[in-house]
Amino acid sequence: MILADFGTTYCKIIDLSQNCMEPEIVATKKINRQLRVDLATGHNGKRFAARYINELTALARGGEELINDKDYVLLDCGSRDLKFVRYKNNKLADMGWNAECGASMGFTIELLENYYELDFNKLKVPNQTFSITCGVLGMSHIFDAVTSGLSEAEAVARFVKGIAINAYRFAGSPPIIYLSGGLCNNRLFVQSFPCRVVPIGRFVLLRGLQWTLNNDSAQK
Repeated sequence: MILADFGTTYCKIIDLSQNCMEPEIVATKKINRQLRVDLATGHNGKRFAARYINELTALARGGEELINDKDYVLLDCGSRDLKFVRYKNNKLADMGWNAECGASMGFTIELLENYYELDFNKLKVPNQTFSITCGVLGMSHIFDAVTSGLSEAEAVARFVKGIAINAYRFAGSPPIIYLSGGLCNNRLFVQSFPCRVVPIGRFVLLRGLQWTLNNDSAQK
C-alpha cells in the first residue's frame, strides 16, 4: 500500500508494505509520470492515485492523530498555498484555504534563500517587516529595499517575517499555532510569528491518509 502527498514542489511518499520508518521526499519535477499510488492527497494527487483525499480533510485527520489538545489551530504552509483547521472541544469548528494571499509563499521563500545564498536558520528575526499579502508580488519590497541601501539578508528577513504575519492573520491570530509543512524546518519563519508556534513536521497530511486507511480497515 503506497500513500503519497503530492505537493506543488515536493512529494512525500511512503510504502507501507516495506515497513518504511520515514517517508521519501522527492522533488515534484522528478516524479515519474507513470507512478501510481493507492491513496493520495495534494495539489497533483489526482493524477497519480487510485483514490484521492482532499487536502483539508487529510490535514484535519492528521491533526487529530498528532495533536493532543482539544482546542487548537493547525496551519499548513505549503509551497503554493495556506490551509488551516480549527478545533474546539475535539470537534472541527472552522477551516480555510487560501491560494491567493498565500500564493507561492513557500516556493518564494525557498527561491530567495537559494538565490541570495542565505541560511534562514542563522538569520535573526528583524525588528521591522514588510506588509506581504502575496509571496510573488511581495518580492518587489525586497528589490526596492535593496536599491535603497538595505542589505539583501535584512530585506529578505523582513519579507519572511511579513509572510509569517500574513499566515498568522489568515489562521485567525490564535495564541498558539501548530505548524505543518516544510517551513517547520525554517527557524527564521517559525520565530517570525507573533505567537507561540509548535512545528509538527511536513508529514501531517500523510498521517491523515494513514488515519483514513486505518479507519477503512476498522469498518470492514
